[in-house]
Amino acid sequence: MAEDLSQDFSLGEVQVASSPQERFEEYLQSKGQRITQQRRALVECVFEKHEHFDADELLEMVARHAEGASVSRATVYRTLDELVKAGLLRKMDLGGRAVYEHDYGYPQHDHLYCQQCHKLIEFRSEELMEIRDAVAAKHSFRVTGHRLIVSGVCEECSQKRHRRHSPLDLI
Repeated sequence: MAEDLSQDFSLGEVQVASSPQERFEEYLQSKGQRITQQRRALVECVFEKHEHFDADELLEMVARHAEGASVSRATVYRTLDELVKAGLLRKMDLGGRAVYEHDYGYPQHDHLYCQQCHKLIEFRSEELMEIRDAVAAKHSFRVTGHRLIVSGVCEECSQKRHRRHSPLDLI
């Protein structure tokens, strides 16, 4: 495995039949609920770009969003729970902090988690999938998914830690 360092670990292109907004509206309708302007603004903010976030970061994003300025913290938390139940977001617990990522249409993937700066790096590895499937087959286990979060220190934080101290640092 280590001999091919040029291997592509990217998630590839995400293709879905309907937009996250449409999918969320369908989910809410199935529960006898409707999408409000605040929920619509939240979904737009969440799916505007692909990045990991927590509830506080979403509150900041939605406050900058023209339609979302009046969204309450309680609405953010309730909507995040609904988005997870609808299969649009995935919730991860990282050191006591709930972090969300897009789930709808995204392939099975794993993460490197920097314990210093809390950066998450996504990757996909066919070798890990093969090992998972082989272990599951050996135990007659039906796999429905997995989550692997490798904790450590990212390159940037590692370089900061090992930086030589300059006499100017004392000034």
